[in-house]
Amino acid sequence: MDKLQLRKSTIAKLKNIPEEDKQAIERKLAERLVSSTLWNEADRVGITMSQGFEWDTTPIIEAAWEHNKIVCVPKCIPQEKKLTFYQLDSYDQLEVVYYNLLEPKPVETRKIDKAAIDLLIVPGLIFDKGGFRIGFGGGYYDRFLMDYPNETASLLHGSQLVEKVPTEEFDLAINHLITEDGMDKF
Repeated sequence: MDKLQLRKSTIAKLKNIPEEDKQAIERKLAERLVSSTLWNEADRVGITMSQGFEWDTTPIIEAAWEHNKIVCVPKCIPQEKKLTFYQLDSYDQLEVVYYNLLEPKPVETRKIDKAAIDLLIVPGLIFDKGGFRIGFGGGYYDRFLMDYPNETASLLHGSQLVEKVPTEEFDLAINHLITEDGMDKF
């Protein structure tokens, strides 16, 4: 299967997870992350505002605030296919943009340099046992990760883990994959 077919089949599988099961998986993923050394050592956490079938990031954002961590969320710059992260102190600092994405309002938030983000939670659809991923197809995170110097982790269900994903020369592996069963480091 090519990346497009893999994306479509994985999205269909994720959309078919019953809501009760999805919530149980999300709780386990958040617990695994928040109880990790990786989390405890991070002062600034970069994370997306999830939507739809994606794993809910709200409990992780709220846990970060409770632990006095700085939460950094991305704003997409579509013309450049680039991400810029901003400090999020309140959900009121978010606005709905294209594709119904929730992004920070730049005039109400502070831009954060990528090197200042200690831990970046990288979204994705499919991951392999080497830490490589297939994302949503825009290449935004691939570009951001090229010179990102710190720790990366992704949250995924065991069904999103495959032996090998098709990779290209610019693809970079994620440092840590967190599933409901544990965490792997690469």
